[in-house]
Amino acid sequence: MQTFDFDLFVIGGGSGGVRAARMAAQRGARVGLAEVAKMGGTCVNLGCIPKKLYSYAAHFAESFEESHGFGWVGEAPRLNWETLKSNRAREISRLNGIYLQLLQGSGVHILEGWATLVDAHTVAVAGQHYTAKSILIATGGKPSIPAVAGCEHVITSNEMFDLSPFPQRLLVVGGGYIACEFASIFNGLGSQVTQLYRGHQVLRGFDEEVRAFIASEMVKTGITLHLNTDVAAIARSGKDLQVRLVDGSHISVDAVLYATGRVPLVEGLGLETAGVKQNALGAIQVNEQYQTSVPSIYALGDVTARIQLTPVALGEAMVVVDQLFGPQAGQKPRSMSYEFIPTAVFTHPNIGTVGYSEADACEKFGKIRVYRSDFKALKHTLSGSTERTLMKLLVEDATDRVVGLHMVGPDAGEIVQGFAVAMKAGATKEIFDSTIGIHPTVAEEFVTMREPVNAGAGLPTVTTRIDSP
Repeated sequence: MQTFDFDLFVIGGGSGGVRAARMAAQRGARVGLAEVAKMGGTCVNLGCIPKKLYSYAAHFAESFEESHGFGWVGEAPRLNWETLKSNRAREISRLNGIYLQLLQGSGVHILEGWATLVDAHTVAVAGQHYTAKSILIATGGKPSIPAVAGCEHVITSNEMFDLSPFPQRLLVVGGGYIACEFASIFNGLGSQVTQLYRGHQVLRGFDEEVRAFIASEMVKTGITLHLNTDVAAIARSGKDLQVRLVDGSHISVDAVLYATGRVPLVEGLGLETAGVKQNALGAIQVNEQYQTSVPSIYALGDVTARIQLTPVALGEAMVVVDQLFGPQAGQKPRSMSYEFIPTAVFTHPNIGTVGYSEADACEKFGKIRVYRSDFKALKHTLSGSTERTLMKLLVEDATDRVVGLHMVGPDAGEIVQGFAVAMKAGATKEIFDSTIGIHPTVAEEFVTMREPVNAGAGLPTVTTRIDSP
């Protein structure tokens, strides 16, 4: 019988890799993990966590301004960019240490270096070979930059947290959630932000009404948004970057962020050597059990390019661990469903969404009912802000089941998370209607919308809620 150095060898110390390694070790497996960078992966170091911290920072500017309507007087303080960067770096270092402690405390053998597949059961790290009964690839993804003239002058989301100096004029190229979030964040921090996207509207894949609504709200905050256009070339002129668009116009900025998508991080992994198949976009192909074309090699998270969200990678990791080493005592083996996955976009204001867009719901379920509310929140009756909130429910007519829930407004992610539980449980509109709301809150609107609006002839008719007793 063949013996191995490890029962499981994990390549990548991001969220999914760390979760799989730790849970497998807690089940008694001999686990090795290789990571070439700081523990925690993109989410902890260059994604979700620092981005949310900077989003909090950016909100203070509008909060100071809005406070005057509530009786607060005086000038707003100024941002110290270096202090924000320093405090963020300290917090990320603390999280790196926690991830390391969790792995070490579980008995995971940690190797520093780039891991390369040698064969179906062997990896090489720093010149040493290690064998494992099973191998898990969880290397995540990386930003992608198109081959535009002058692309050597641009930066990606990886560099945004430590820019020096602070960009007074920022061009954001892209229309996805990363582009929209950084546009909102740096606009709030004080940059003059221009965002351009080659498509007809930002946030492709989201509900069309949500897309139009957030674009309008972002413009109201001061962001200059150019749609149906793209960059032709970028050139440096002294301290400035001169950006020429495809229509011949020019923009002069201090920095250009390209947030035009991410690709799986697979270079140098030895996939071809081991016989691991990839799709046309480079993502590792896996089956429902997350096995690659090589049965002993698994892959999960962004490297498979299914749904690029940290909680999805964590869920997939638990499925793999249960499959390889059995579930925890008293529990059933986990499975992963990709329906009704909630997500948030930390624009200003936030977006929270779970389930189907209106177009997708119509295509899948046929006849649906649309409930919609667009209103100024109670806070802004005194704040002076023109910000509005959009809330929308989509209901399958045949079953009365709520199949789509969307919100654009403050703390949308916090609000939608709870409703996602109800939707996973199959909640109907009747159940929503019978639930007592908490007053006065924004969230109560999801359980007080009673009359469907007409759909199918452009945007639904606007219904307005007045936030007053």
